[in-house]
Amino acid sequence: MASDDHIRQHVDKIYREESRRVLATLIRLLGDFDLAEDALHDAFKAALEQWKENGVPSNPRAWLISTGRFKMIDRMRRQSKFGPMQAKHTERLTSDAADSPENIDPGIGDDRLRLIFTCCHPALSQEARPALTLREVCGLTTEEIARAFLVTPSTLAQRIVRAKSKIREARIPYLVPPPEELPGRLDAVLQVVYLVFNEGYYASSGNSLTRVDLSAEAIRLGHLLAELLPDPEVDGILSLMLLNESRRAARTTPTGDIILLEDQDRSLWDRALISEGLILLKRALASNRFGPYTLQAAIAAAHAEAPAADQTDWTQIAGLYSLLMRVNPSPVVELNLAVAIAMRDGPLAGLTLIDRILDRGDLSAYHLAHSARAELCFRLGRTEEARAGWERALSLAQQKPERRFLERRLAQLKTDEKKIPVDVEFVRRQTTKG
Repeated sequence: MASDDHIRQHVDKIYREESRRVLATLIRLLGDFDLAEDALHDAFKAALEQWKENGVPSNPRAWLISTGRFKMIDRMRRQSKFGPMQAKHTERLTSDAADSPENIDPGIGDDRLRLIFTCCHPALSQEARPALTLREVCGLTTEEIARAFLVTPSTLAQRIVRAKSKIREARIPYLVPPPEELPGRLDAVLQVVYLVFNEGYYASSGNSLTRVDLSAEAIRLGHLLAELLPDPEVDGILSLMLLNESRRAARTTPTGDIILLEDQDRSLWDRALISEGLILLKRALASNRFGPYTLQAAIAAAHAEAPAADQTDWTQIAGLYSLLMRVNPSPVVELNLAVAIAMRDGPLAGLTLIDRILDRGDLSAYHLAHSARAELCFRLGRTEEARAGWERALSLAQQKPERRFLERRLAQLKTDEKKIPVDVEFVRRQTTKG
């Protein structure tokens, strides 16, 4: 018999690795988000109680799915009063209970992908789709998602509640749409996948700069999408994620502090990921039907192909950002363009553009805009403006490694150093603003 601590540690590990898969399947089988979440919690509670006595099953995920479904059916049966619809629902669940819990359509192979398409259904608002998916498919907290979208947690929670009610009331099916409907549904799904990647590549808060599990999940979903629907933008987004992910090992010190792109040890970059990303990018560009994700991948490729930071082709990168502004304009893309122009033409040229963005009131709550302005001011010797910018950025930053980074910037004002590299990686986070 295993000890309580041993079983709890094992169940905790399975929860981290499998709970979102289990939940996605339970949502399909039970037809309701809230029922599935209750069933998930019941299943893991049962695991803590039964695995100590009976041992861990050979297929924990299947056991959890089956246990959660049957416990939910039992709970509904025990309820003293059934409305007609609830009784019918219980009857359907009972009749389906003999099906395998891992019975998945052969062409799709993954309930989470099915759930993403459900969460991105056109009947839901554009604001709700990514929020619901990040909450239900990936397990981010309401607070984490709210920070990613720059809204309050209460606003975000309301979006999720309304989306769940819409799915229930409109009886939106938990299905991947048929082939003829897929292209029209793809844009929303790609946005969600990249939002997941962003949260993993550059976590919105916490002690760590990155969350490897989320980045890996987004890349896995990107591969699934590429198999499901060959499309240039699917290739583009997968290329973008792979090229960005290739730099993970070089982005932080052993103690978790940020290393900017200019200072990274490029020998640590994952060349296999870069090679795969470049192949996908070439295929997407050859189609002449690419969009914003492919353009961002081309920017990431320009960095990946530069042998050293001082050999980066900033003219090409500025041109790509200019094109991206025409295809997918946003204040954050404009900020990236300003930084690229600063790298190409000098800090004053970039600072003029950043001031234009901030003077409009755009990105006033975006710490990276104030940090970028501060760094350009510092390069120009405008020390007090730099200090004010970094202090403003520090007041807005949520992530501990980034806060330490900004604190070091403020400390550098006491030195005679006049060259501080600019963070040129804003574009990774541009879709998190919505």
